Amino acid sequence: MGRILAIDYGRKRCGLAVTDPLRIAGTALDTVPASAVLELVLAYIEANEVDVVVVGQPSQLTGQPSESMRYITPFVARLRKALPQGVEVVMFDERFTSTLAHRAMLDGGLKKSDRRDKALVDRMAATIILNDYLMSRE
Repeated sequence: MGRILAIDYGRKRCGLAVTDPLRIAGTALDTVPASAVLELVLAYIEANEVDVVVVGQPSQLTGQPSESMRYITPFVARLRKALPQGVEVVMFDERFTSTLAHRAMLDGGLKKSDRRDKALVDRMAATIILNDYLMSRE
């Protein structure tokens, strides 16, 4: 059984999170420029056993896809084409993950200057997406 990798895809930056080999919990991995995320994900999968890639699927409160799906959909198509056979790509609801990441930073006592670090927010959002995905499978 391989790891699960999650991507919080953004136009500028992408947060990444990954499970432990037993898929018990997800932890933040990195934040990378959107232009480099596909290359980094492929390199990570080559070096580590990964079975599933979860990509955050933004949607509006009504459940309709958000406008940002117009740049996420082409990325997911490129990702599916580039991944080795047997690695599944799953879209998973990411509503409120950025808000939850900010709340976690507040609750964790991070300084205001640290909470402004958008790369940190992206990593935390990816971790929330991944852990929510894990919980949905139980």
